[in-house]
Amino acid sequence: MVDVARQLLDELMGRNRNLDPTASAKEVSWSDEEFCPYFLVKFCPHDLFVNTRADLGQCTKLHDDEAKKLFDEAKPCRKKIQYEEDFMRFCTNMINEVDRKIVKGKQRLLLMNSKTEGGRPGVPKQQEHLNSLTEKINKLVREAEEAGTRGDVEQAQGLMEQCDKLKEEKETLIKQQDSNGWSLTAEIAASQEKQMEVCEVCGAFLIIGDAQQRIDDHLTGKQHVGYSKLRKAVDEMYETRRKNTINLDERRSRENDHRRRDSVKRDDTKSRYAVGESIVKIDTITRGMTVIAIVTDVIFVITRNVTIDMITANVIDTISVQTYSASNVKQTGDAGETKKCGYPFEEGSVASS
Repeated sequence: MVDVARQLLDELMGRNRNLDPTASAKEVSWSDEEFCPYFLVKFCPHDLFVNTRADLGQCTKLHDDEAKKLFDEAKPCRKKIQYEEDFMRFCTNMINEVDRKIVKGKQRLLLMNSKTEGGRPGVPKQQEHLNSLTEKINKLVREAEEAGTRGDVEQAQGLMEQCDKLKEEKETLIKQQDSNGWSLTAEIAASQEKQMEVCEVCGAFLIIGDAQQRIDDHLTGKQHVGYSKLRKAVDEMYETRRKNTINLDERRSRENDHRRRDSVKRDDTKSRYAVGESIVKIDTITRGMTVIAIVTDVIFVITRNVTIDMITANVIDTISVQTYSASNVKQTGDAGETKKCGYPFEEGSVASS
């Protein structure tokens, strides 16, 4: 009880209500364990079903608006995402529980309707007793009225006393039925041939075609409003996550497109550079081959000129040698003739001998 009062004072007056005016207040951090994580995310489910059948009891954590504001302004982080996960898990568990209750309620209605179609055996025993008491009371009231009309006061008083006893018994039986819960209400309605339905939000039984005031009371009740708020909060968070996932996928797709285009540009640049290098290499090779061809031609020309010079020299040498030889022969012939002319007798002597 003391903790609840302290928590209430903290929420109303702040956590620093007992702080000395000259002292510095402790800085609030939404990640402190004393703050309710559900309240920081959206709301605390413990506050939705107070004094109802789905009451979750008092929350043990502190609900602080300043911490909630800091939580909303904080950037996404691991602990913040964990708080959101815990909130969604808690709310989803409560919704799943009431959904199971809705399914069971529908099955119960189908079973009661099938029994009702068979006739009176499907009517609960307590309701049969109520119907019997109602018939007896109505009958005694009519007999008492007839006795009073005839002037038989004693008989009329006796009949009314019996009627009062039956009414007390009927009220006692009705109180017992009310204490049995919502399922008995459905059975009574079915026995009275009233069409029932199950609320798709909170699982409560509703009478089809009931008075608008009763329908409005149900729709504005804590239990219906609480479960409606839970469902809406979970749907909103799932939708937000879906949009964030779509945005993340689109952003990743754009980044992949940028990377792909950059890769294509790099490949094109590399290809152009490679082609340029190839062209340079081919040009270098071509120039080299051209130089080699030119050098070869020069060498060929030089070689050919040298060969011609050598041939010319050889021809000249040959002609010179032949000329020289011819001149020598001529000189030799002239000398013989001279010698022959100078010694005529020697030849004759030789001949005679």
